[in-house]
Amino acid sequence: MAVSIENSVWDCVIQITKVAQEKGSDPLLWALQLPSNLSSNGILLPSPELAEVLVSYICWDNNVPILWKFLEKALVLKILPPLMVLALLSDRVIPCRRSQPAAYRLFMELLKRHAFSLKSQTNAPHYLKVMKSIDAVLHLSQNFGLQASDPGILMVEFIYSIVWLLLDASLDDEGLLELTPEKKSGWATKLQEMEIDGHENYDEKRAEHHEKLQKLNTEMAIEIIGLFLKNKLTSRILYLARQNLPTHWVRFIQRLRLLGANSSALRNSKTLTSEDLLQLTSENHLVLTQESKTSSLQKFHAVMGLGSLVSSAGLCHGASRSAFWLPLDLALEDAMDGYQVNATSAIEIITGLTKTLQAINSTTWHDTFLGLWIAALRLVQRERDPIEGPIPRLDTCLCILLSIIPLVVADLIEEEENVPVDESDWGSTNQWKDKKVPGKCHNDLVSSLQLLGDYQGLLSPPQSVVSAANQAAAKAMLFISGINVGSANFECINMNDMPINCSGNMRHLIIEACIARHLLDTSAYFWPGYVNGCINQITHSVPAQVPGWSSLMKGAPLTPVMISALVSIPASSLAELEKVYELAVHGLDDEKISAATILCGASLLRGWNIQEHAVHFITRLLSPSVPVDYSGIDSHLISYAPILNVLIVGLASVDCVQIFSLHGLVPQLACSLMPICEVFGSCVPDVSWNLPTGEEISAHAVFSNAFALLLKLWRFNHPPLEHGVGDVPTVGSQLTPEYLLSVRNSHLVSSGNAHKDRNKRRLSAVATSASLQPIFMDSFPKLKVWYRQHKKCIASTLSGLVSGTPVHQIVNVLLNMMFRNINKGSQSQSLTITSGSSCSSGSVNKDSSLRPKLPAWDILEAVPFVVDAALTACAHGRLSPRELATGLKDLADFLPASLATIVSYFSAEVSRGVWKPVYMNGTDWPSPAANLSNVEEKIKKILAATGVDIPSLAAGSSPDTLPLPLAAFVSLTITYKIDKTSERFLNLAGPALESLAAGCPWPCMPIVASLWTQKAKRWFDFLVFSASRTVFLNNSDAVFQLLKSCFTATLGVGPTAISSNGGVGALLGHGFGSHFHGGISPVAPGILYLRVHRSIREIVFITEEIISLILHSVREIACSGLAREKSQNLKRTKNGLRCGQVSLTAAMTWVKLAASLGASLVWLSGGVGLVQSLFKETLPSWFIAVHMCDQEEGPEGMVAMLQGYALAYFAVLCGTFAWGVDSSSSASKWRPKVLAAHMEFLASALDGRISLGCDWATWSSYITGFVSLMVGCTPSWVLEVDADVLKRLSKGLRQWKEEELALALLGIGGVETMGAAAELIIEEQ
Repeated sequence: MAVSIENSVWDCVIQITKVAQEKGSDPLLWALQLPSNLSSNGILLPSPELAEVLVSYICWDNNVPILWKFLEKALVLKILPPLMVLALLSDRVIPCRRSQPAAYRLFMELLKRHAFSLKSQTNAPHYLKVMKSIDAVLHLSQNFGLQASDPGILMVEFIYSIVWLLLDASLDDEGLLELTPEKKSGWATKLQEMEIDGHENYDEKRAEHHEKLQKLNTEMAIEIIGLFLKNKLTSRILYLARQNLPTHWVRFIQRLRLLGANSSALRNSKTLTSEDLLQLTSENHLVLTQESKTSSLQKFHAVMGLGSLVSSAGLCHGASRSAFWLPLDLALEDAMDGYQVNATSAIEIITGLTKTLQAINSTTWHDTFLGLWIAALRLVQRERDPIEGPIPRLDTCLCILLSIIPLVVADLIEEEENVPVDESDWGSTNQWKDKKVPGKCHNDLVSSLQLLGDYQGLLSPPQSVVSAANQAAAKAMLFISGINVGSANFECINMNDMPINCSGNMRHLIIEACIARHLLDTSAYFWPGYVNGCINQITHSVPAQVPGWSSLMKGAPLTPVMISALVSIPASSLAELEKVYELAVHGLDDEKISAATILCGASLLRGWNIQEHAVHFITRLLSPSVPVDYSGIDSHLISYAPILNVLIVGLASVDCVQIFSLHGLVPQLACSLMPICEVFGSCVPDVSWNLPTGEEISAHAVFSNAFALLLKLWRFNHPPLEHGVGDVPTVGSQLTPEYLLSVRNSHLVSSGNAHKDRNKRRLSAVATSASLQPIFMDSFPKLKVWYRQHKKCIASTLSGLVSGTPVHQIVNVLLNMMFRNINKGSQSQSLTITSGSSCSSGSVNKDSSLRPKLPAWDILEAVPFVVDAALTACAHGRLSPRELATGLKDLADFLPASLATIVSYFSAEVSRGVWKPVYMNGTDWPSPAANLSNVEEKIKKILAATGVDIPSLAAGSSPDTLPLPLAAFVSLTITYKIDKTSERFLNLAGPALESLAAGCPWPCMPIVASLWTQKAKRWFDFLVFSASRTVFLNNSDAVFQLLKSCFTATLGVGPTAISSNGGVGALLGHGFGSHFHGGISPVAPGILYLRVHRSIREIVFITEEIISLILHSVREIACSGLAREKSQNLKRTKNGLRCGQVSLTAAMTWVKLAASLGASLVWLSGGVGLVQSLFKETLPSWFIAVHMCDQEEGPEGMVAMLQGYALAYFAVLCGTFAWGVDSSSSASKWRPKVLAAHMEFLASALDGRISLGCDWATWSSYITGFVSLMVGCTPSWVLEVDADVLKRLSKGLRQWKEEELALALLGIGGVETMGAAAELIIEEQ
């Protein structure tokens, strides 16, 4: 019934229209009749249905001028919705434009009048109904693939489709549509059937008029396209289409460029040129936000912008541009900490960090690369004269500079130049743009390296590298002189034979590293000033044949002299390395061992140009495949024992482990070592192998070496979940065997990803070369049992030894072996040693000189009970301290791997605190008295130099006592010789010893350090520095003082003004050593903190302390002379801040530096977990809490505003450091959840749902700063935030008159916020 009534209404409308048409009535009179007629029938105006009725009536039976006038009048009087009429006409008129040129003309006139006035239409009744009707007419949702009911989204699609319809119609009219890839329009731009002229008689004049009108229509259509692109309103809406409909935009732009290049109508246009049309689609024109001096978005970026990189001499002082690469300096220095390896490649970390700083600082790639090189060079300069000790030294620094950084640069250039990204860099979803201009990023690398030559203070090579630098310079000089000696023969040239000076520097080595990785070619040799000149000839001829790489490549055999040369000289090319690898795989047995020795020599440590290949080859050799003809029962690894042992021993040094860590191969190295440990730890040591050197090795030796190396790859003597923060444990605590295997397995998963970066391809290649299958701890049952026992030992009191069991019997055998010489000669005396809840008796008169032939895993299972029994006996006086230490050393000598379990046991027992202290009196236990006072004095000196004052250290003297387990442990360690054989085991015990001593009351650590300085005098500085680190373990006040010193040093903050002596140089100094003042030099606070933070137990409080220090620093900056000007130079800005433009910008420079330092320290201290806690807990709590506001000096409101900006910059930097600016980082998976919680907090506070206690100026500057940085620097973050939250944030910003920022936020929020962005654009019209 309702349908029939409605039909009768429309019939009535048609009838009224026919009568008016026949009478030639005034359109106004006709239009005035309709509302009363329609309202009486319940039809609300403007009516989409009426629009459809009238357009259907006109097209095409009544296509007469008066009806078009009626239509126009109905639009003017708002009887019809204009957009609906335009949609209907575009659907009807454009396909018939050739047969109905006048109608097409009239349609375009209506389009010009009504398509650019959208505000009144969006505010009209039935707006949603109208847009849905338009969707039904033009099939917008179907064509664009968006099933959206949001009218704003439909509005964007409508405007976009109208422009596209005109574009395709114009291309078709000019015969250009055939040149498109699709060769047709995706829209209905022409009828499918043949167009038939409605007049029976052909009229030549009429045809000529039609043709002329068609040409004029094409010109007009193109001009209207230009209007859509020029108009502020519609161009911004089209920007939204470009942003959120990237695949469609690609085709659209291709067609627009085709039209611009080939259109004759465009050439005839008097209002639009081809160049104008193309310019209108450029990234500079088609933007979302407009220039606005008062907008927070513009103001924030203007204040935070820092221009180009300025020169920074030496190690960088003050808040120069180079100081804003401070996070890189800190990250590189942190990578030098030998106490912990990293499961994540330094290449991935530094690449992500570099991308973050480039985005946040809005720098060019030239400045970015220059900052990267300078940071790495500063690292080398700090370590050029390192102190002696078991820590990473110059080889690790040079690995970073000459291997890691070139690989980072290669990854960045590949990503920047080869991956299609959005032209405006607003969002990761925009993939419409063609590939970036090839070579642009590469050219910036070249220019940065050319400019690097000006930094002579950083380029001076350390003494051990001078020869390599000179050879690099000589190589370039010979090349430009046209003297070709060949790379293979170059090693034979003596630098003394060169006729002119060939002194080289670090830049020569950098250039060679870049050439080796195809980042540069030999044209770099011709750069001005790169070499000193040309030479005509070499004084002496090149020897025909000397032992070395050139001889090897010519087929010379591996003689002892040759092997010695190849071990000491790094390979110069991948081909040379491959030659050695082939010998290691397919050579004779002796050749295999020699090749393995060569690979672990200079090519690994100093083969910077091929280092990534060296670690790859070594890793592959550690996982040999099962021979095709192998049919043995035992593991095939048994036959590889000699070469495996050579490789493992070759990797034992701290620098080698750190190099593997930097290249990201720790997970795969662990995965390779686990089966070796499993197999050789299960062998009875009745077989041995002879090495070419004459050394004999047993299964126990291979196992112990592999096991010691494996345990260095995670903090095995700490509880596995230590330092957990929030839902995510910190990076250090993740280094468990399970975690390392999971990371390795993730490399297998990424091997199937075609879009992974170069670093992931490298890691995938290594992982798949070992095994294509994922590997889990269940694959190693013996290792798993030991690991379970180890964790149990750490977590609880030792128990479970049952008398008569195999383990109990092994305990007896080991005790007899260890203490067989006790009271030898007292044949009647026997010794009963209690272990746990059971007893083990060993008769001292029974000579068990034969060591038990037991598998290593069985021995390790018994070791905790053995050590417990021995320690208990010593506590009860049945063993003397000397006998205890000797017995433990005998056990460790018998099975060196047992040292790991001894460490586990002592770590647990010291933490339990149940053992009485013993006096280190020099009689029973070794005495530290000889140099304890000296050690304590040096520790106090180090702390004082870094601004740390701890009164308890100056208290009266205390007895020289240590807990019994610690005393036993230190007594055991000082029985080791400091040589290469013992090094791999001392490197295992050393960090554990320091950790145990640090956990005990003061002065336990100085006592341990004193005992060891008597043992290793040349390690004095290292041991004293290590002891000073432990002061901070349980002293939060000391940590705060150290953090404060870091801020003071970086900012150069004084009591009245900012000093010019801050920056990287003041924070990190010159490393640490004894080469400055005849004794240990003062240690810079940054160096000390980077060596301390991993031992801080209450890590969560660090964030709060850093925030307070940032805010305190901002207050000092704002109240210093830097931020003050004479009153006549001040001006009132629109937001009410009374400040000078210069002083505000200068203050923000220092504020940014303070925030950058704070973010770096938070990230390095606690990783992803601490950053998560910052966003979810610390920042919300701080804003909610009430803060006391003192009367501040300086301009009104500046302190509060700067503090908000500082917190915003700090927060975004923390997030980008932890998660990255995009989703390439493995840690980015944590970002959406954490970011969602923080954004919900911001939105709720803006909504008024949360009451805040902080200063309003601080809050408002934090919001605007945080959102501005997200919009401008981390657009991919915005895409991860819920659309409703973004809309609430946008609404709150609009209430603060921040319309541009609100729009920018919605504009990059994806399809779900596109509609809201469009409506906001229209609302501002």
